Amino acid sequence: MSMKFIVVTGGVMSGLGKGITMASIGRILRDRSYKIVPIKIDPYINIDAGTMNPFQHGEVYVLGDGTEVDLDLGNYERFTDVELERAHNITTGVVYSAVIERERKGEYLGQTVQIIPHVTNEIKARIRDVAANSGADICLVEVGGTVGDIESMPFLEAVRQMQGEESETDFLFIHVTLVPFTALGEQKTKPTQHSVKALRELGLQPDIIVCRCKKALKVDVKKKIAMFCNVKPEAVISAPDTEDIYEVPLLLEKEGIYTYVMQKLQLEQQKKDMAWLKMVERQKALSAGDNAILIAIVGKYAELEDSYLSIKEAIKHAATAIGCKVTMRWLEAEDLEVKGAITVFDNVQGILVPGGFGIRGAEGKIKAIEYARVNKIPFLGLCFGFQLAVIEAARNIAKLKDAHSAELCDTPHPVIDLLEEQKGVTAKGGTMMLGDHEVFIRGDTLAERVYGKKKIVERHRHRYEVNPEYVGMIEREGMIFSGSDRSGLRMEILENQQHPFFFATQFHPEFKSRPNKPSPPFIAFLGACMRKR
Repeated sequence: MSMKFIVVTGGVMSGLGKGITMASIGRILRDRSYKIVPIKIDPYINIDAGTMNPFQHGEVYVLGDGTEVDLDLGNYERFTDVELERAHNITTGVVYSAVIERERKGEYLGQTVQIIPHVTNEIKARIRDVAANSGADICLVEVGGTVGDIESMPFLEAVRQMQGEESETDFLFIHVTLVPFTALGEQKTKPTQHSVKALRELGLQPDIIVCRCKKALKVDVKKKIAMFCNVKPEAVISAPDTEDIYEVPLLLEKEGIYTYVMQKLQLEQQKKDMAWLKMVERQKALSAGDNAILIAIVGKYAELEDSYLSIKEAIKHAATAIGCKVTMRWLEAEDLEVKGAITVFDNVQGILVPGGFGIRGAEGKIKAIEYARVNKIPFLGLCFGFQLAVIEAARNIAKLKDAHSAELCDTPHPVIDLLEEQKGVTAKGGTMMLGDHEVFIRGDTLAERVYGKKKIVERHRHRYEVNPEYVGMIEREGMIFSGSDRSGLRMEILENQQHPFFFATQFHPEFKSRPNKPSPPFIAFLGACMRKR
């Protein structure tokens, strides 16, 4: 079978759910035993997402090879269970850097270097290389941004050219758009019409239009969109809001998207794997009651939950696996510095302190960690949360009053200090300890019980680490570093053996959590929260 391409574009406005739509289509195809490979095109000039503020762009997700990417690639991995790499994220910065480097080397043989054909050829070559090297049957490409944005133009032109270069049965366009409601509840098609018109002006005709809406589209609205946008009525797919994103593949399939894709790309009918459906049914069956727990998440970007998207999803995965209903109370760390920790943690069964950078909110997070340790509340600390747990232990257990992180201030006791290989590094993008690294676990520890093994691989994203000079001072009164790197000098896991559940990791276990393969620390944390209740 020749390589098939499905290209997803978006119109009207950003944030409609192109990534979830494409991930859902990937899940539908995976459930039919097709091998798929996703590619995300981001039209920003950044090389990658590593230096972006979570307030503006949501969380920075880290791939196994250490690439820092947009959160959509996290959704791709969670939905499709396909491990992605740097080549699967194409940005304007990456493309233009490559073209300029080739121009400087003289590889264009004196030509005037232009958007067409040089930039578009670079884009097409990258898409085709990923598709060919993956061994996949179907390559899914999401073109980020909104149709009409100047930033997206070269990418849309590149996929337009690709469509003409591939067989008609090997290429399919899906356009995700918005059907808003008026105050009287009328579904309006004009934004969709204008969005498709803008797409067609660029030479692109969608095969399928996925319409995001509050409620399912009425039949006459579907017919109107089909008529004005030049698609068949069965190619207008209603995608109303759902309670949970993992229901979207089931919703799209019910709308007939798989049947239409199969016909257009001439795919063979395959038996469906029902594991995803069963997972969604288990999740929907969870209800409040004896198994309901409340978790406090103390962050510095808590007002934007997408800043901690992978953590939120990892909690859902674990909750579904062990059968508990979890409510998350999002708390701003800075508020704890003013209000203190006593009242905000009323009735919570667990406290989670996630990653982050910078001094803002650090002392509030430390207060939360101290409250969890002293009051025997199950605690999970991740990355920066791990480092602040070390600082809290150094101050209050090892009695190093001024202990702190060298990242945050000048201190006589830098219990958290710069990684040795980071000293002298001035570039910020892509220079941290990133991606998959081995972690070795001590025997007879909580860490060993959590993972059930003595060697694991987890994803990292940090520039500072525990100063080995202070390890001996901190390891007292039940506090131990139960995980480290191969050398034994780089600390990876901190636990308190005199506490019901006190577990902190330098790595980010949430990045490897999947709906049908939850992260072990999250399962253990929620289990401890249930026992606390």
